[in-house]
Amino acid sequence: MSNRKRPAAVLFDRDGTLIVNVPYNRDPRRVRPMPGAPAALDRLRRTGVPIGVVTNQSGVARGLIGVEELYEVNSRVEALLGPFDVWAVCSHGEDDGCGCRKPAPGLILRAAAVLGVSARDCVVIGDIGRDMEAARAAGARGILVPTPETLPQEVTAAPETAADLVTAVERVIR
Repeated sequence: MSNRKRPAAVLFDRDGTLIVNVPYNRDPRRVRPMPGAPAALDRLRRTGVPIGVVTNQSGVARGLIGVEELYEVNSRVEALLGPFDVWAVCSHGEDDGCGCRKPAPGLILRAAAVLGVSARDCVVIGDIGRDMEAARAAGARGILVPTPETLPQEVTAAPETAADLVTAVERVIR
């Protein structure tokens, strides 16, 4: 049983968390929701808690995906999963040294600012260690929803884990 208050916002990683991870996807037809994602998001929307996406998209910096293609893929995500209150996207490469690329806290801080809430009052749900490190760096609560791609040491290091998105969301809104 948790004594935590309801979050000011819930921020989700995109690939591997909300949608099936297709590396450097530039084709909206390849977007597929992760199991439980529609139900989890619908449940969260019914509570009135703002939701957002915080996602690294280094394929743009690498020239593997164009900005317009990224926009089309993100539009398809919303067509399948419904609208999000905020999108925070880092299109920098790993060596660019930006403060927004997870595991840095910039995406979470930006999303919280757009929503007018403190990052400390947000929950970040993701599938890899970088998501949890970014949540920690921003002062947010992190919940890891492991997939087959999640490394065992990431699961061990996670502050909190959930078996799936529905379980993570139910824990957040209880």
